[in-house]
Amino acid sequence: MRQLMTILTALTCAALLSSSVLAAPPPKATERGERGDGPHQRLILRGGILVNGEGAPAYGPVDIVIENDRIVNVVSVGHPGVPIKPEGRPVAQPGDREMDVSGHYILPGFVDMHGHIGGSAENIPADYVLKLWLAHGITTVREPGSFNGLDWVQWHQQEAEANRIVSPRIVPYVGFGMGSEEPIFNAEQAREWVRDIKSQGAAGIKFFGATPRVMAAALDEANQQDLGTMMHHAQLNVVRTNVLDSARQGLTTMEHWYGLPEALFDGQVIQDYSPEYNYNDEQDRFGEAGKLWEQAAKPGSEKWNAVRDELIALDFTINPTLTIYEASRDLMRERRAIWHEEYTLPTLWDFFTPSRYAHGSYWFDWTTDHEVAWRKNFTQWMTFLNDYKNHGGRVTTGSDSGYIYKIYGFGYIRELELLREAGFNALEVIQAATLNGAEALGMESEIGSVIPGKKADLVIVKENPLRNFKVLYGTGHYQLDDNNQPMRTKGIRYTIKDGIVYDAQALLADVREIVKSAKERD
Repeated sequence: MRQLMTILTALTCAALLSSSVLAAPPPKATERGERGDGPHQRLILRGGILVNGEGAPAYGPVDIVIENDRIVNVVSVGHPGVPIKPEGRPVAQPGDREMDVSGHYILPGFVDMHGHIGGSAENIPADYVLKLWLAHGITTVREPGSFNGLDWVQWHQQEAEANRIVSPRIVPYVGFGMGSEEPIFNAEQAREWVRDIKSQGAAGIKFFGATPRVMAAALDEANQQDLGTMMHHAQLNVVRTNVLDSARQGLTTMEHWYGLPEALFDGQVIQDYSPEYNYNDEQDRFGEAGKLWEQAAKPGSEKWNAVRDELIALDFTINPTLTIYEASRDLMRERRAIWHEEYTLPTLWDFFTPSRYAHGSYWFDWTTDHEVAWRKNFTQWMTFLNDYKNHGGRVTTGSDSGYIYKIYGFGYIRELELLREAGFNALEVIQAATLNGAEALGMESEIGSVIPGKKADLVIVKENPLRNFKVLYGTGHYQLDDNNQPMRTKGIRYTIKDGIVYDAQALLADVREIVKSAKERD
C-alpha cells in the first residue's frame, strides 16, 4: 500500500486514484439489449465516400461488403454527381442487409489511446462512458491505469469482445505498482510485479515514475512479457527519467507532454520553479507547467533536432492529449461548452468545480497571464508534434476525458481539431486517429483502416469531416440552413464495431436520459 500511495503522489491525470481505487466501483454496463444491429452474415454499405485511414484521399461512391465482423470487399462503383450504374456493384444475395449511405462519409473506427472508463468523479456509470465513446465513433480504447480495478475493467473488456454490452473494444493497462503490498524499490520486485500483472491478463502498464534502476527493470521485463508500456513522466521523477531516458530503456509511448520539454533542456537540468512552488498545490502545479516549454530548446536547434531524431529512431509514439489541457489556455470556453447542459453528469460537474482537494481543479485564481502562458506553451508543443510527424514520428490521439471539464467522446473530437491546429492536414489527423493508434497497439492487422480482411469498425457521417471536424460532435455543427435559419447538424449517424451497426443518435439519447435521471435524483 505504501508503494501505491507513493505512486499516487506522482499522478497528474489520475491523482484521484487514491479515492477511486479504494472506493466501491461504479455500476457496470448493462446488457446490450436492442442497441446494435448485427453482426450480419452479409452487410453491404451502398454509395458512401470513403476515407480509408491509409493516407489515401477520399473517394467514392463505394460499396463496402461486410461478412459478420470482417470487411471482405471495397468496390468503387461510380462517380460523384451522376447516378450509379448497376454494373460492377456487389450483387445482393438472399438474406443480405443493405444500407443506403449515399453521399455519407465513411471512416475507420477511431482509437482513443487514453480513455478512462472511470476513476475521476465517483459513481460514473459505465454505460454513460461507453455509449458516449461509441456515439463519437470510438471503437477501440486503451484504458490506462484500470483505476476502478483490473477485474472491473477486464469484465468490460470481455463483455465488449463478446458484444454483450454496448462498448468499444477495450485494451486494459494497469498503473505501475497497483496491488503491490510492499514498496517496489529494487529490480527483482519490479520484474515480479510485471510478471504478475501479465498473468492477470493486463495488456500493458502505465508508469508515472520510479528510480532509474526500477524503471529499467520494469520496462525490460514488460518488453520480454510482450506488454505495452505508456508513461506520464510525473514532475516528482522527471529529472532522473525524462522522455528520452525512458525511451532508451524501452518505453514505447509517452502521454501528455511531461518529460519532453525536460529532454529538450539545453541550458539547465531542472525546471526553473518558483521558490514558493508546492507540487501538491494544483494551481502551482499547472501554473508553473504553463511556463515549461519556454525553457526548452527552440525549434530547429541542434538539441531539438537531436531529441526528435533519436525518438523517431526508437520508434517512439507520442500520445499528446492536447485536449485535456485546453482549459488552461481558455477556461471560459471549456466551462461553457454547449454539451455540458445535456451530457455532463452532476457528479462530474461537481468534480470539475474548483476545490483544493480535487485533481485538475486548479481554478483558485486563474488569471489572464496563466492563460497567455499556456497559449505560448501550446504553440511550441504543437510545433514539436507537427515536426515529429513530418520527420516520420508516430503521433496518436487520446482524450483523458473525465477531468478538467472534458466529457467523453466530445473531448476526443476536440483532440482532432487541435491536431489540425498543430499543422496536421485533415488526412494526417484521421491517420493519427486510426491507423497510428492501431500500430501503436500492435493491432494494425486487425483495425485502423478500411481494407479487406480487417475488422468492420467504421464511422458514418452525413457531412464531410475533412472539411470540418465539428460535424463529428454529438451536438453537431452550428450553421444556417437553406432557409436562413440557425440549425445544428446531427453528428455521427452510425458507428459500426465488429460488424454491428449502432445508431449514434440513439446512443446519445440514452446518455441524455442517464444525465436527466441523475439530475432528477439530485
